[in-house]
Amino acid sequence: MAQPAVSAGEKALPHNLEAERSILGAILIRNDAFNVAAELIDADDFFRDAHRRVFDKMVDLNERGQAIDLVTLRDELSRSGDLDPVGGPAYISSLADGVPRSTNVEHYARIVKERATLRNLIAAANRIEAEAYTAQDEASVVLDRAEQEIFAIAEGRIRSGFVPLSELAQDSFATIERLQNVRNAVTGVPTGFADIDDMTAGLQPADLVIVAARPSMGKTAFALNIGAHVGTTGERTVGVFSLEMAKEQLFLRMLTSAAQVDSHRFRTGLLTDADYASLSEAMTSLSAARVYIDDTPSLGVLEMRAKSRRLQAEHGLDLIIIDYLQLMQGRGRFENRNQEIASISRSLKALAKELDVPVVALSQLSRAPESRGDKRPQLSDLRESGALEQDADVVMFIFREDMYDETPENENVAEIIIGKQRNGPTGTVRLAFLKQQTRFENLSADYQ
Repeated sequence: MAQPAVSAGEKALPHNLEAERSILGAILIRNDAFNVAAELIDADDFFRDAHRRVFDKMVDLNERGQAIDLVTLRDELSRSGDLDPVGGPAYISSLADGVPRSTNVEHYARIVKERATLRNLIAAANRIEAEAYTAQDEASVVLDRAEQEIFAIAEGRIRSGFVPLSELAQDSFATIERLQNVRNAVTGVPTGFADIDDMTAGLQPADLVIVAARPSMGKTAFALNIGAHVGTTGERTVGVFSLEMAKEQLFLRMLTSAAQVDSHRFRTGLLTDADYASLSEAMTSLSAARVYIDDTPSLGVLEMRAKSRRLQAEHGLDLIIIDYLQLMQGRGRFENRNQEIASISRSLKALAKELDVPVVALSQLSRAPESRGDKRPQLSDLRESGALEQDADVVMFIFREDMYDETPENENVAEIIIGKQRNGPTGTVRLAFLKQQTRFENLSADYQ
């Protein structure tokens, strides 16, 4: 990222030249210090131009497998014409002489990274301010670009490294002990559907779960049933991004489903006294639910990430539901829709991993099942991108035979086909589907 000007107005920009010199000097004394520093910073993080040039040449030497010392560094700078601009041979020699402790290079690198982040924030704020004054675009477009700038800086700060097995073993043992004490087969977020939870152990943190089906199979109803269950039990928080339906419509669907009231009678106002009582009870339950709905249309992953992080900070976050993936907008230019969906898919997986919550994304299917004798969907039917199959940790399909057969053998029964599960078995779970209430329920043992 390009460095801002030396000063912002009357104030000097954040920097620490002593830490910068100490990093360069430590590398000249101990070449292994380079790898420590390079994990945290790059050349653009240095405030002084001379230090950026010196570190850049150190990178070149390292990439060629050459030692980094006074002789090789001076030669590299001389050949590129940078030796005199950085201060000449005397300045290079002084770097190695002024290091407090070469073993503290990680601490120095973190100082430099912190100052660089602050400078980048100042530069971004200045650009955002200038664009806000002179913008030709709508405010929403300017705001979108502003969010992109800020989160690009945030992403630049996230650098993870190797973790030893000994540390992972300690964390895993703590998890094993917790599960042993709880003795619960559902280790993730429970869906409320017993057989699905038995097969998946619940929706796992950091997992991308794709729920796909042909139109009118009940994708939204299935997701809302899960969301309502999670939000009304166990003090968990659910964020729902509804790109297709308005939030008021979505709530009314949740209400009639929870109350088990015929949706047609509800829409036409032909409600009985029992219906009113059920709706009142469901209203009380949903009002206390920790479910938050955002119905912004054509949302991109960047905005979704910003909203999710805010929700997590303010209320906690245990599950994200997206209805539905194909209505999202990718960032940048793409040669075709497949590339755009692939980009969205990767970003959603990154979102799940970053926030450490399951992300359930509803997806359309291609028309391929319609042309087969057995119309049950397959992984190859995922619409517009094979990347969905690749990025997803779990892929569930919804199939209802009564959508194709007027007199099906199993009316009001839906199959939830788990076509992929990265860390578990695949198979089919049967649920009851109450069409009038647009509600899925556990199927009694007699019908399994």
